[in-house]
Amino acid sequence: MSVTSLLRSAMRLGNRHLNRHWVQQRTLSGADAINALRPFYFAVHPDFFGQHPREREVNENSLKRLNGYLESLQKPGTRSVKPTKLTFYVRETKEKIEYQQDIIPSGFRSVSFTLQTKDVLSTVMDVLLSCSLSIEHMKELKASPAESPQGREPVAGSGNPFYRPIKWDKTYYSFTGFRDPEQELEQAMRVEPTLGLWLRNNEKDAVKKQKASLPRREELKRLKKELCQKFALEDIRWQRSWGITHRCCQLQSLSRLSQQSPEAVLNLRGHTILFTDQSGMNASGHVMLGTMDVHHQWTKLFERLPSYRSLHQQTETLKERISHVLGGIQVIHVDRLGSIEEHYSILKSFHQRLLPRRLALHPRSLQGLVMTVENDRSSPGLHEMGHFIIPTTCEPRVLQAFLQSRADEARKRIRRSNQLRVEEEEVLLRCLEALALRSLSKEPSVSHTQMIPCCRRLLEERSPLMEGLRVEVSHFYSVMQDGDLCIPWDWKG
Repeated sequence: MSVTSLLRSAMRLGNRHLNRHWVQQRTLSGADAINALRPFYFAVHPDFFGQHPREREVNENSLKRLNGYLESLQKPGTRSVKPTKLTFYVRETKEKIEYQQDIIPSGFRSVSFTLQTKDVLSTVMDVLLSCSLSIEHMKELKASPAESPQGREPVAGSGNPFYRPIKWDKTYYSFTGFRDPEQELEQAMRVEPTLGLWLRNNEKDAVKKQKASLPRREELKRLKKELCQKFALEDIRWQRSWGITHRCCQLQSLSRLSQQSPEAVLNLRGHTILFTDQSGMNASGHVMLGTMDVHHQWTKLFERLPSYRSLHQQTETLKERISHVLGGIQVIHVDRLGSIEEHYSILKSFHQRLLPRRLALHPRSLQGLVMTVENDRSSPGLHEMGHFIIPTTCEPRVLQAFLQSRADEARKRIRRSNQLRVEEEEVLLRCLEALALRSLSKEPSVSHTQMIPCCRRLLEERSPLMEGLRVEVSHFYSVMQDGDLCIPWDWKG
């Protein structure tokens, strides 16, 4: 990631929501968030960790998750955002550091914290405080709406009869010296280059890094194949954006553990391993190994795998029972990193709520449809991809009426989603062949409706500078440590 990437990400938040959320109590614009987090970016930016590849990758991944968390807070209608655990390596700065014992001899310290905030301002404050960084510059932003130098009015609510945004004339900012949010967003936008210009500036660096990574890629391939065969694993997977060196280190660590405690890994047979930020088993039955955990914690997890498998089987049984009561609808889960314990608890609570009521649904009336059960919603909804999103506390009669009334629309959306998936696969293969790319992928947050036009435009652009490169469609520009190129799905031509 680069400073340009961070500016661009924050600029997106501002552009997308500035007009809609111009004046909300305890809310920052994209430009304000950039300024407020400037000391933090300076302390954790991956470019300062060139001699420390592992720490660089951890910070890159955590910055992505932080940007995603901020983006989720800005989405219209969002009631809550799932708590997000982040880990950063923070460089020593001139700021006073309270926890000196956490500083590593290499000149930085590890900081882990969980975001559970509900708005952008609280999130920015939480990040700065968690990293022991000064918040003096936040005093102006924390001013009450009535006293704010930006002239923001209070939001409608207790004691406020109405909500009316104020858009100041440009002369106000010239006279007072206050920052003009629109002007800052325009400046951030001008930082974003065209795809052609960015490729000309970065293609040589990407090629150099990609060539240097080839031995590591071969080593990763060898280690993965060796471990899968040795322990009869279904697969080994990772969260996105971790570099090849980081992945090799994780596999080597697992290999060393198997040599030290061969009996500890016997329970892994038949499982898929997923390297993540936390250890446990997810709702799919995959074994999650936390990359920040030590061998002792992994060993304890392996010992508990039989009980986890039992819990996973009970979860699958609950899904079948819920499906039987609700007309054959399939119960799925979307969050691949959610724990099996949490998933089982949610399904059990939901099933117990259904039991006392006998719903008048034909056993196969909702067959072919899918639903998820969530704990943090208050009303049922229908996702654009066609699956129902049902709150745990939904009244059975309300649930029945909602499912029956939206069943046809759900089927249409599922068909549309399947069509888009096929269309995306076709245009992706065409891009691979026509542009002679080594690989082409996308981040999970990039939708079909974003990926398809992106690939079509790449086919029209046909830049020879992309030949032989590994490209990932994302939300920002970046050359990753191993030479992979990240380009935004809505890149400028």
